[in-house]
Amino acid sequence: MNKRIIGLTGGIATGKTTVADYLANAYNLPIFDADIYARDAVTVGSPILNAIALRYGTDILLPDGSLNRPKLGEIIFSRPEERNWVEGIIHPYVGDRFRQGIAQSSAPTLVLVIPLLFEAKLTHLMTEIWVVSCSPSQQLQRLMQRNHLTQEQAQARINSQMSLAEKAALADVVLDNSSTLEILLQQVDNALIKGT
Repeated sequence: MNKRIIGLTGGIATGKTTVADYLANAYNLPIFDADIYARDAVTVGSPILNAIALRYGTDILLPDGSLNRPKLGEIIFSRPEERNWVEGIIHPYVGDRFRQGIAQSSAPTLVLVIPLLFEAKLTHLMTEIWVVSCSPSQQLQRLMQRNHLTQEQAQARINSQMSLAEKAALADVVLDNSSTLEILLQQVDNALIKGT
């Protein structure tokens, strides 16, 4: 059976979760989420978390032994070489989890939510790529509000990813999330029907 595998990506704070939740709730599609796998990769005692602590010292851990995410964020969003190192040990783990999920699922259509789809070089797992996009100013405002960041912090996170324009150019479907939720979900409906 040929599976339809939708790679759902976009920039940070563009609306990927909104689209994924809608596909799960309205169409009952299985959702595989890179962010969940990336969190699993750094659970207490995991080899990946141990490697991170070895590189940055035990200050990178909270008192309970878990990862201090804000602290790691400060390091990797200001130093590209460190971000590349961290992604280099987490991306292979995430890729393996996706391959397992695809192999084990009997559903004809799957959705893989991967914010760094192009950066992690996982496009070969998909039959089509959907990019959720909005204007740069909307993206910045949404990220500042959602994560309680300053403009500089939010911009550093946006700049750490491939640009939305580059992602959109590589997409099979571009979902424009610069208007209302209703308009966004209509685009999702159309893209899903068109591909069947």
